[in-house]
Order: sequence, then structure tokens, then C-alpha cells
Amino acid sequence: MNTSRRDFIKKGALSLAATSMISNVLFAKAKSEMTGVQLYSVREQMKSDPLATLKQVAAQGYKYVEHANYVDRKFYGYAAKDFKKVLDDLGLKMPSGHTVMGKKHWDDAKKDFTDVWRYTVEDAAIVGQKYVISPSLEESLRQNADDLKRYMEVFNKSGALCQKSGMKFGYHNHDFEFSQKLDGTSVYDLILQNTDPALVMQQLDIGNLYNGGVKAIDIVRQYPGRFESMHVKDEILAPAGGHDKYESTILGKGIVNPKEVIDLGRKSGGTTLFIIEQESYQGKTPLDSIKEDLAVMKKWGY
Repeated sequence: MNTSRRDFIKKGALSLAATSMISNVLFAKAKSEMTGVQLYSVREQMKSDPLATLKQVAAQGYKYVEHANYVDRKFYGYAAKDFKKVLDDLGLKMPSGHTVMGKKHWDDAKKDFTDVWRYTVEDAAIVGQKYVISPSLEESLRQNADDLKRYMEVFNKSGALCQKSGMKFGYHNHDFEFSQKLDGTSVYDLILQNTDPALVMQQLDIGNLYNGGVKAIDIVRQYPGRFESMHVKDEILAPAGGHDKYESTILGKGIVNPKEVIDLGRKSGGTTLFIIEQESYQGKTPLDSIKEDLAVMKKWGY
């Protein structure tokens, strides 16, 4: 074999190996990403007939859902094992769920969690969650900076508790975290500055914060790598007379520019879980709305 032919074969093999490596990396990345829907988007339907609603959600092409209903150790009326079977039968997985962690979940005298929160974590593991997310923070816990910082230690402890079951604790914002300041610092900054990223993930709701006077893209730039999950949402001006200035709408129809935000989250924010949520519908049905939202996400490559 002459030198040129040997070099040609060697270069070809190296090129093939490099192509294979790139393909594997891209496949692994795509496989690790999940696009789902927050079931609060179809809350009334889930309340009246959860099984029929989940069937319709699955039929639309969703593979992942996020719950917003855990009461008396039941998800939408189902015990954890039973709800997991419902999801499995429909080809659905539930990597995350919302349950507010508050004062009733922490015994300050014992410096330990109450059984209520331990059951919450236990049932989350049974149903297959990866993230146990608190979607709000009681007003009594954010009266001053020192109290909030102390409770962030409870957040970290909840992260350690979830970690024992192979999960992670998380927090999901609304708007008050950005509009309320304690000692000159926003509640959101205090939360992120006083929680351990290894124990507490952040799920950034990219629409909610508009009512708090900030833009999602600025927050993602400020805290790169902190947002393992995002609530993908768009916003328009709400009808006059309501509580909020903005309300959610079909993705791409509002002012958020959600694709820019989630692309940055994917690139530098550490985001792998993208959860669609729409709470206002402008005359459309909730199910039709989330169907449109999923089509938009697929068009954007998610």
C-alpha cells in the first residue's frame, strides 16, 4: 500500500469516527431533552375527568406532563402507584410536579421535615418524578431578608432529602419574586444567591415574571446554568380591569419571544426540561391551545 492510499484510509477512518462521535453527542443531547405540558393548562378538564383528559393530551403527541394537583397523597384523585400506571398505559412520563412547600412541612422545633413533606417526596419518587418543585413561597416566609435566607436553608435540606431518592428539589417563580425587594435585593436574587445549585434547581417561568417588571431573557443571561427547566409561555396585554397586566397566549403570538429565551436556556442555561403552560386562551379551548403550542415547539426544534 503506498503512502497516499494509507493516509487516505487513515483520514477516512478518523473522519468517520469524528462524525460518529458528533452524532452520538447530538443524539444524547436530544435524548436528554424533554418537552411536556403543565396540566394546569387543562385544569378544569383534569378536575372533571383526568383520565379522558390525559388520553387527549397523549393523542396530541405529548410524552411528558407535569402535575399541579397533589392532595392527601393523591395525584388528581389517584394514589401514586395507580397514577403511574395510568401514565404508563398512555405512554406518558411525569418528570416533574408542583407542590408548594410551606411552613406546615417544616418542624422548626425539631429542625426536620414533617411527615407530610416526606410523603410528598416519597410519592413523587414512586410516580417517577425527577424534580419536586415548589411553585410559590408563602408571604409569611418573605417578610424580611433574614427570614427568607433562613428558609432557603430549608430549601437546601429539601434538596438533600430529594437527592436520597434520586431526585432534585426545585423552585418555580411567579411575579412577586421580582417586584418584591428585601433590603434592596429582589426576592428572586435572594433565592438564587442562598440556594445550592447542586441541591435546588430553578424552573424559570418565562411568562410570569413579566408582571413583575422584568424580562426572561435578562434573567437567563444574569444566571447562566441555573435553569434546568423552563415554563415555556408567551404573554399579551390582559383585558383592562384584571389583576395582572399580562396574560398567557399561544407561543409566538405575544411579546416574550419564547424561542430566543429557550434557545439561550438550551445553550447556556443548562435547560433540558421545557414545560409548555398556557393559562389564558382568548376564546380557544385549553386543549386546542396546548395542541397549537406543541406544534410551535416542534417547529422550533423542541
